[in-house]
Amino acid sequence: MMQSQLSNEDNLRLNVLLNQEVHSIRIDEGKMLLHGLTDKGEAKIKLSPNCRNDAYIRRVKEMISSHVLGSPGGYPVYIKRWTRMGHARDNSLENLLKLGEPEAVVAVVHSKGLTDELARRAWWAMASAENARRMLEKQAVAEGAMGRTLAEFLLEFLPFEEQARDIIDSVRLVLQPELINEQERESLWSKGQRKSVYKVGFMLAIPDELPEPVAAHPDWEQTKTELTGLIEQNNQHATQLERVLSSAGQTFINTVETVLKKPSNQDAVVMSLEAIRQYFSDLRLPGEACRDMASIEQQIEQTCQPDQTNAPETLSALLTSNPEQADYIKAMMKLASVGVDVVNPIFAQTDAIGNVMRRKLEPVIAPILEQCKILKAGR
Repeated sequence: MMQSQLSNEDNLRLNVLLNQEVHSIRIDEGKMLLHGLTDKGEAKIKLSPNCRNDAYIRRVKEMISSHVLGSPGGYPVYIKRWTRMGHARDNSLENLLKLGEPEAVVAVVHSKGLTDELARRAWWAMASAENARRMLEKQAVAEGAMGRTLAEFLLEFLPFEEQARDIIDSVRLVLQPELINEQERESLWSKGQRKSVYKVGFMLAIPDELPEPVAAHPDWEQTKTELTGLIEQNNQHATQLERVLSSAGQTFINTVETVLKKPSNQDAVVMSLEAIRQYFSDLRLPGEACRDMASIEQQIEQTCQPDQTNAPETLSALLTSNPEQADYIKAMMKLASVGVDVVNPIFAQTDAIGNVMRRKLEPVIAPILEQCKILKAGR
């Protein structure tokens, strides 16, 4: 009954297509063209509607769904939010790509069970920057044959991205191992001289391998020697102190200063803070996050008091063996506590960008830059 609603020509061609090994289907509703990816290559059907185009497309999708899923209902778009969170069942991914439904392709792209081969089929069905980003988040794709293809697309599309979050995400993802070459990496970094959001992507992806390294902190060599015992005992506070005083660590702190001195919009600020918190995450204290810098400073100062019994053992051990480095230790721990929580109260009351936003953020940004200055003492 469903097949009889289509023109005889389309009914025949679709049946021939669907009885092959179909990998993916996409429909160009504007041109009334149906494309099928099969073992033999790409097939194309010029649809011959016998009613309004939109109604006819619906009939075509119903026929496809009946063949693929055993029901004309098609992809349930009402579960869009669920599948965009990556909850599509892994065993249904192949069939979703055969429905000719863009939202079904998006469900596959977001799925945790995405493979390199399914990524190839999904990319054929619906190539977009957002789909490329979501697919490159999966290790199997980033390390597979599709990784380089998706990275190249994102690189070429970057000049056309308008949202800071999308730019940062794209840079972060293409910087995964083996996806781009050194020349492409240098080109990306140079763009950060004009648009600092590019550097935020670097901070998130390769915080210990940032370009244009600066010299290590003057105290690094001595500190590294003094902390050898604690580092060998896996003391995360000692390990992080040696890390941040090294050349790579000082380069990271320099970059933090660069991006926070003149952030462009709220997304750039939030993701910069996330990069900082991620870098110092091993030192983050348990419990509910503080919502202002004054509370963070008070909490850390109290935790680092000599008589504090609730301090982490690794922190107490480091403060006991190296009390002269207390300022460095406190600065690291304060930076470990920053994040979106400290700017939410401000952003909840304004959607300002540029200079106006930066003035409103002064109570947050100034203390963070002060901690960076402490970690660069003597420079």
